[in-house]
Amino acid sequence: MPAPALAQPPAAVRAPIPVRVVVVTTFELGADTGDLPGEFQNWVERFPLSQKIPAPATYHEVLRYNPELHVLGMVSGEGPTRMAAAMTSLILDPRFDLSHAYFILAGIAGIDPHAGTVGSAAWARYVVNGGAAHFIDPRQVPADWPDGFTPVQGDRPYQQPRPPVHSIAADMAYALRPSLVQWAYRLTRNTPLPDSPALKKQRQRYVGFPRAQEQPEVMLGDTISGETFWVGSLMNGWAERWVAYWTGGAARMVTTAEEDIALCQVLHQQGDLQAGGHVDPKRLLILRTASNFDMPPQGVSAASMLAEESHEEGMSGLKASTTAAYEVASPVVRELATHWAHYEKTVP
Repeated sequence: MPAPALAQPPAAVRAPIPVRVVVVTTFELGADTGDLPGEFQNWVERFPLSQKIPAPATYHEVLRYNPELHVLGMVSGEGPTRMAAAMTSLILDPRFDLSHAYFILAGIAGIDPHAGTVGSAAWARYVVNGGAAHFIDPRQVPADWPDGFTPVQGDRPYQQPRPPVHSIAADMAYALRPSLVQWAYRLTRNTPLPDSPALKKQRQRYVGFPRAQEQPEVMLGDTISGETFWVGSLMNGWAERWVAYWTGGAARMVTTAEEDIALCQVLHQQGDLQAGGHVDPKRLLILRTASNFDMPPQGVSAASMLAEESHEEGMSGLKASTTAAYEVASPVVRELATHWAHYEKTVP
């Protein structure tokens, strides 16, 4: 009889790549290096994120990694759908250990001229879902309604008692860990931000908006997140009311963007112990830097403003905001990654 075949030793199991911080960006205008920077290029070139890791199932198809500091960078693609897909793919990727990782979204946004100016950077305390609602065209709303938006589980604007923030209908708001947000703000509040004659000229147009006429600054400011790029004073008024409504008056709308609500949803779902506890949703920071105002100055129509800034390249503060996103968020990333012996176990 032939001798029995010898059992083959099991293939070596490669240890997951350790990740201390995940830098989340939403778009890049061209290549990752060497051209007009979007949100990602400054991280790749300046942090740097030198190592490429293939991610063929994702929008950007590649991740970037700093093996000395164990910092991973990604481009989710614009919009909540792409963010949800990219984050789910990353969290479930067995190549990475994200169990103690911090997630920092550093991206551009529109800004409310009642609250700040173009080029400013705002650390969010709250994220409010601006995309889940019933909506009636303003030409058909009752005369006593302030706008045509009602909760999905409601039939009139801002009804009380307020429907559940988390329900079968939607997840309407998330509060980020207050101590972590305050820590990041204290660490970066004196960061010099880019300014220019063009930005100064832009903010001078906003007569009657004192906050819009100030120089760019690092601030605390909450964000509304939805897939529709709205513009104009009436929509801005709705957003201010909507954010206050869903947070019981605790939040103030400062920036408007797309992807934040999806990021929060995925982290909380994948952080659930029943889902495997792959991540810690308390280790999330969101920084939004203002590339443009969300409403025009007096005497300019919303349609005219939309025509001026309908593409990223036409936004008045694009370069300043992408630079500010890196300048403000990178010290936080570096602090967490450099002093990992402390921050791995202790969330600020």
